[in-house]
Amino acid sequence: MALKKRRFKGGEIPTSSMADIAFLLLVFFLVTTTIDTEKGLGIVLPAEGQEIEIKKTNILNCLLNSSGKVLLDKSPIEIKDISREVRKRLQENSKLIISVKAHGQAKYVDYIRVIDQLKMANATRISIADTE
Repeated sequence: MALKKRRFKGGEIPTSSMADIAFLLLVFFLVTTTIDTEKGLGIVLPAEGQEIEIKKTNILNCLLNSSGKVLLDKSPIEIKDISREVRKRLQENSKLIISVKAHGQAKYVDYIRVIDQLKMANATRISIADTE
């Protein structure tokens, strides 16, 4: 008597619910993931076309060059000392407007440090000048 050789059928993986499982995992990760949004600089901009004449004595120029050096009214100053100097000048003139102008090649980190120093000095009137 000849014995029949049995063929082994491999186990099948049910794939009918794979799309459902992938969709549920996608929804789970979308719901549980938090996305950090950058807050940026909180600056209130004036209305378009609004221009006001300001006396030169009420403007404090703050210039940032490409190497991170700062000039405050044509005199060099360290970034860490801006807060102290601006606070002193704000006490002398409460109508003071700080005009910040950065070179086109200036590092963004240095620019943010200057703006942070101005905010620490409680400067509420900050003008961001265009670079030519």
